Amino acid sequence: MTPPPDISRLPGERPRRKPRVGLIAGGLGTYWPQFPTLLPQLEESARYVSQRFSDLDAEVVDVGFISDAQDAARAAEELRVRDCDVIVMFLTTYLTSSMVLPIAQKTKTPVLVIDLQPTESMDHATFGTGEWLAYCGQCAVPEVANVFRRAGIPFQSVSGWLRQESAWRRIQQWISAAAVRGVLRGARHGLMGHLYPGMLDVSTDLTLVSTQFGSHVEVVEFDDLRVRTEGVSEAEEADRVALAREVFTLDDSVDAESLAWSARVSVALDRLVDDFALDSLAYYHRGAGGEVHEQLGAGMILGASLLTASGVPVVGEYELRTSIAMLATQTLGAGGSFTEIQGLNFLDDVVEMGHDGPAHLAVSSRDPLLRGLGVYHGKAGRGVSVEFDVTPGPVTLLSLGQGIDGRFSFIVSEGEVVPGPLLAIGNTTSRVDFGRDPGEWVDEWSATGTGHHWSLALGHRAHDIRAAARLLDVPFVQI
Repeated sequence: MTPPPDISRLPGERPRRKPRVGLIAGGLGTYWPQFPTLLPQLEESARYVSQRFSDLDAEVVDVGFISDAQDAARAAEELRVRDCDVIVMFLTTYLTSSMVLPIAQKTKTPVLVIDLQPTESMDHATFGTGEWLAYCGQCAVPEVANVFRRAGIPFQSVSGWLRQESAWRRIQQWISAAAVRGVLRGARHGLMGHLYPGMLDVSTDLTLVSTQFGSHVEVVEFDDLRVRTEGVSEAEEADRVALAREVFTLDDSVDAESLAWSARVSVALDRLVDDFALDSLAYYHRGAGGEVHEQLGAGMILGASLLTASGVPVVGEYELRTSIAMLATQTLGAGGSFTEIQGLNFLDDVVEMGHDGPAHLAVSSRDPLLRGLGVYHGKAGRGVSVEFDVTPGPVTLLSLGQGIDGRFSFIVSEGEVVPGPLLAIGNTTSRVDFGRDPGEWVDEWSATGTGHHWSLALGHRAHDIRAAARLLDVPFVQI
């Protein structure tokens, strides 16, 4: 098998805020004078947990150990000010729900309750009450959960023992979900151009993106790109052409003029993203008669693919919701390429997927190809497009759906990319086996409320996406 492309040759991924995790440990202070060795043991467990969280790729706000309501009030205020993406409550032993409820109420942040006893089991022959209490964090979980539910506070829980790696993998899943929540809460989504005429499903109320996710949508114009393109020097253009020749295999259909123009637009696109501090960008412009805006729209694919590979998803056809879905899968470390259905193969029982235009190079099974196109189907202009086949193996689709009430939803489906014949028309293409009749899959997928496009990401990531949906309080649908 041909090795995947070496995207390390591209500029590094653009910096993005790490998930901010609020960490608090606690137990009932009434026990400390009764059992003098108990608190030191629990504090040692808390230090271990804090260190494990510090080792994660997260910003940890550790507010220490609480023993009573006064401690809890102090911790709540500190966590409120720090605006965390998730609050982790480590129940080291029994504590009352009245100690933790104010923390959740004041911070207004999703809560992960963890109770990790010291070892796999107690030594029943030697344990007294004090030793048992170090294993009693679980007894508070039903109480805390009941009160949180009655208060309408979103929460999750992970029960296990201190060094149980399977429990820590479950915890890591929630930290990954917190990363998605954090990125979407602070994201700046660019929207440039206009709606592809007639694609009603693509139309998105920008206010809903802000109200449901906390994101900002920055409306930019093709003239913003035009001005920056005019400012690209010949040396910068030549450097970008050299990078394109290094990253891509060039098909004989690519002419020097089209490559140079795409390189110039790519440099300008980088500047646009930097100047407006964008985390994603969706664009479309029809243009007419070969004027400059039409040429800009046709020259986007090279630069959009390079930006997507560096962690800033760029999509065509004004597909704002799909750029958000791609940002979510990118945050999970699964890549994510702009995708739609291309056809069905009932001989091999696969759904053929792909799209012309921007593509995520990380999902390619080989060095991506630049192919020259005399025409973009359904669009104006001509130029270069990116073509590759997706790495065989497990994949996950994530679509950002929208219902009659305007509420967004995360819609996923897991499948396997399998080898076989593919179109060679300047598209990202794949053959996805969902383990069922492809026509039945299309019918069920379409009934979920998905739009025309979605993110195709590597690996089976439905559990991670489900966790992110719960932290973001959006419906989750899987087929």
